[in-house]
Amino acid sequence: MPHVLLLGGTTEASMLARLLADRGISATLSYAGRTTLPAAQPIPVRIGGFGGVDGLVDYLRTHRITHLVDATHPFAAQMSVHAIAAAQCSGIAHVALTRPAWQAEEGDRWTHVADIDAAVAALEGPARRVMLALGRMHVERFMVQPQHHYLLRFVDRPEAVPGLPNHELVIDRGPFTVEGDVRLMRDHGIDLVLCKNAGGTGAAAKLTAARQLGRQVLMIDRPSLPERATLYRAEDVLAWIDHAMARGV
Repeated sequence: MPHVLLLGGTTEASMLARLLADRGISATLSYAGRTTLPAAQPIPVRIGGFGGVDGLVDYLRTHRITHLVDATHPFAAQMSVHAIAAAQCSGIAHVALTRPAWQAEEGDRWTHVADIDAAVAALEGPARRVMLALGRMHVERFMVQPQHHYLLRFVDRPEAVPGLPNHELVIDRGPFTVEGDVRLMRDHGIDLVLCKNAGGTGAAAKLTAARQLGRQVLMIDRPSLPERATLYRAEDVLAWIDHAMARGV
């Protein structure tokens, strides 16, 4: 029988968790622990890191995991690299469940940058009103560009006030609507949206809103990863598990 370790923290991971539970497939959902109150799940949950590749290999072997599904955020590159290496070391089946990257459409005003450092550097210049749509992880990096007014949108209220000298904070949880994000950008006079290319539909509203309002977008491209099997629908992961079990993997 399959025993799945699902590396989660995304909407796709939660969708797959429900499907696994409905099928009666033994599975554990693992969170990195960055969200204070993760949504309730229909399968057992663990929270925290594994201690690198060696720790993940030990977990896979100790818990007799047969299938490793990486449904982490597209920018959780270190965890994804560790998952690839641990699966190879353990000889278990491994697949990524992710979202196709966003593609610019007619009317978009995107500028691409490679990473957070490049995004910070791109904000050199006169003061602007920036929607910093990155969650809470990288906010302090932008303190070197204090001339801007930043709009922050977090899932959870932070324990400490963000260090940016000129900012407003909105606590909200997606999925967001185009109408809501148009209103948010207008209310805060946003000139520029800065975000990661996370893909999917839950966070895409801000891009459509920026297009409708003619606002610029500074888009951080996804990190490069080693080659791996990739699927884009939770249902396809179930078919992959069935196929792997039929082959005795």
